[in-house]
Amino acid sequence: METLAAAVVVASVVVVMQVLVGTAASYSDHHLLSRIAFGSCANQSAPQPIWDVINEFDPQVFIWLGDNIYGDIRRPFKIVGKERTIGPWKNVPRFIPSSQSEMLSRYNMAKNIHGYSRLRANSKVIGTWDDHDYGLNDAGKEFSYKITNQRLLLDFLDEPQDSPRRKQSGVYTSYTLGPPGKQVKIILLDTRYHRDPLSSDGTILGDSQWSWLRKELMGPASNITIIGSSIQVISNLSATTAPLFYMESWGRFPKERDRLFKLITDSKKVLPPPLHFIVRFLAWFTPSTMRVMSQNCRYRSCTYGKPNFGAIEIDWDAVPVNLKLQVRDINGLPVTGVNISLLELRAGSSTIKAGQDRKHCTLELMLPGIVRYRLAILVYSVLALLLLALVGLICAVTLVCRLCLRKCKID
Repeated sequence: METLAAAVVVASVVVVMQVLVGTAASYSDHHLLSRIAFGSCANQSAPQPIWDVINEFDPQVFIWLGDNIYGDIRRPFKIVGKERTIGPWKNVPRFIPSSQSEMLSRYNMAKNIHGYSRLRANSKVIGTWDDHDYGLNDAGKEFSYKITNQRLLLDFLDEPQDSPRRKQSGVYTSYTLGPPGKQVKIILLDTRYHRDPLSSDGTILGDSQWSWLRKELMGPASNITIIGSSIQVISNLSATTAPLFYMESWGRFPKERDRLFKLITDSKKVLPPPLHFIVRFLAWFTPSTMRVMSQNCRYRSCTYGKPNFGAIEIDWDAVPVNLKLQVRDINGLPVTGVNISLLELRAGSSTIKAGQDRKHCTLELMLPGIVRYRLAILVYSVLALLLLALVGLICAVTLVCRLCLRKCKID
């Protein structure tokens, strides 16, 4: 995941020695919820003016989706030298974990940013983590500091000391907010603590989290259910960089993603019509520096890479109830988004024709081959042209040399 020099969002890893002091948010879990903000990838060492427009949006709930700090240490790119971090001669890892005291220092720095402090005073802040606040780039269940870092994240989020999250393995959790009949359920996944090695096609969530998620989705119905993942669920951007390199996403674990989609589908069959899912829309708003697709992008694999945050507005007075999902820039202006009614999201809804729902979530597997592998095609084509040019140059030089030698002999 990349550094966002003015952005926001998500989870954490913290340490001992100092106590992170929290402030009570003004939002009550029983009040009507109509404004939610979310984001990720916030570099605590960089300016973060985007908090100003987030505060202007005045969210009742803010969701961290990962990388709320950058806690690990990134070495510079080096191909030669004593410590080589890239290339075939690489002999040291590019990323290494920070000490606990350094992690805590970075968390304190993030928590004391003025704009974020103001948000914490007026909004309910919840979240999960991703790799850099988990403690190490691209790390999974093998990471040895995960138990300590879980406590540090929960301290950063002002999690109560008696919270079940402090006793379980992983930071996954759920919240049911709003009055009866107008409830919003937010499910936050932990894609780090139990994740198998990349490309193993093993598990992302682990058995215990899968059992918990099934219970959450099969439990009492809510009017709206939001599922938050720190890595991309629908990863067209990652797909179009293959096979040169791959980004972390659910697409790296196809069996797990199929299981997630099936569980969502099964829960819609079991629960009554009022339950809705907008995970397919949130999958657009990839937490990697809160990048999003350009509105002009045909296959939804283009991105908006400038500082931004996600905004969800729920119009409970509309008939039917309407959802507005947007990504907003540093000025608070919409970059892209979608308006959709709960009627369209309702299980068994007849308002969406077969296949029409895919306008919001085209999986990379459905992209034409020329699109999926366009970057690889471009790179290999350029390399082929360079090779041909090199061969041509060698042939030309050889020919010139032979002509010169022949001329010398004649002379």
